[in-house]
Amino acid sequence: MEKYQEIERSIIKKFRKSIWARFIKAVKEYELISENDNLMVCISGGKDSFLLAKCIQELQRHSKVKFDVHYVVMDPGYNEKNRKLIEENAKMLNIPVEIFESDIFDIVKDVDRSPCYLCARMRRGCLYNKAKNIGCNKIVLGHHFNDVIETTLLSMFYSSEVKTMLPKLHSENFEGLELIRPMYLIKEEDILAWVKYNELTFLNCACRFTEKKNEEDSKRLEMKELIKKLKKNNPRVDDNIFKALDNINLNCVLGYKKDGEYESFLDNF
Repeated sequence: MEKYQEIERSIIKKFRKSIWARFIKAVKEYELISENDNLMVCISGGKDSFLLAKCIQELQRHSKVKFDVHYVVMDPGYNEKNRKLIEENAKMLNIPVEIFESDIFDIVKDVDRSPCYLCARMRRGCLYNKAKNIGCNKIVLGHHFNDVIETTLLSMFYSSEVKTMLPKLHSENFEGLELIRPMYLIKEEDILAWVKYNELTFLNCACRFTEKKNEEDSKRLEMKELIKKLKKNNPRVDDNIFKALDNINLNCVLGYKKDGEYESFLDNF
């Protein structure tokens, strides 16, 4: 077997329950992929997006639902070492990537306030434009289970709002485009186990501005550590947070917003 074939086999054999079954469940449960879809799978160079690409490849080979796929890497200004690692991993994993350049890193390098926010918005805009240009109707991202619950806690602790990362959503600015997250139910610990089992090395953070920073400064890392501590007393706390997002009792909340309109419990008291 070629290396990439061994890796593919590990997804549907050794990690069938923890990765493949959860991937398939998300695709079916959230109705993420339909007949004749044209998908653009976004690969950042990290473990999540490369595993996503392999799962999509496997699904396309065996699914009764026919769809097309483009595997795209946007280079916002990676250094030579990071760019080379992405290219080598794509070749080793047998993923036919298309790499296109942008100058996002150069644009945001002199921004003092919220450069990460600006960078994220610009990257998202570039990806939407690329999807439209190559005729895709869905953009596929590699966010996983832990991203969902960490985003939820970040919104509560730092934005005073209960909201989360959805498995799919319509683009507000690009008509006809959807964003989907097929790895929505896959836990990061299982992705890490897959990486270790196959002895793979991926980019951790390719951003030229944050790669030298101490990770302890990250609010997301703060959420990871909090969840880890809570799991010592309640091993299912992460599952419970996730389930709570699908089990909101509107009779027992002070208020909520829908399409920008706020409704208080007093309105119907």
